[in-house]
Amino acid sequence: MGMFERLKTVISSNINALISKAEDPEKMLNQMIIDMNEQLIESKKAVAMAIADEKKLERDMMENRAKADEWEKKAMLAVRAGRDDLAKEALLRKQEFEGYATQLAQQWEAQKQSVEKLKEALRQLQTKIEEANRKKNILIARAKRAEAQQRINQTMSSLSGNKSAFETFERMERKVDEIEASAEAMKELDEASSGASLEKQFAQLESSPQAADVLLEELKKKMLTEDAGRSGNQQ
Repeated sequence: MGMFERLKTVISSNINALISKAEDPEKMLNQMIIDMNEQLIESKKAVAMAIADEKKLERDMMENRAKADEWEKKAMLAVRAGRDDLAKEALLRKQEFEGYATQLAQQWEAQKQSVEKLKEALRQLQTKIEEANRKKNILIARAKRAEAQQRINQTMSSLSGNKSAFETFERMERKVDEIEASAEAMKELDEASSGASLEKQFAQLESSPQAADVLLEELKKKMLTEDAGRSGNQQ
């Protein structure tokens, strides 16, 4: 189980504490998932090797049992041939291979149990990695919200403690109001001046013909009077 210790440590570590120390939580979480998957691959290789060892122990056990059976058959053949001396030798060889087979059977059983535990641990670790991968986006979103809230709080704190900034805004607002009022006043004056000039021009146009008519009539009257006076003097 030692092969899984490093992966267990990564998975069971305090992610919130890691996020608080990370400059980029998203990058760190993504890297953690990559590291977990790489370690999981290495763990799978180790489990595969353990399974291969189990299969080899099983094969060796079966081969030694088969050889023990073969020597037993040879012992029987020697007994039938009246060669008890060969039968004894064959039985000793059978006993030897049976002893090997028994030892291998014990090792194989222990390895088989170990492999089953490794398989189960591997399934659990894979499940945890899949869960961590699902939680990754949630944790990243939480980290971003926390960072945004922190920036907002810092901004509000700096503004509330900086009265000069608000005073500047108020002063600029008053200044803009004054500029707008001045512009409106100039506009009204321009309109009033333009209107008076226009009315004066129309008044002149209207009065000029009447004055000329009066002058003309006066001139005609004067000429008639003078003509009448000259006619009277001639008579």
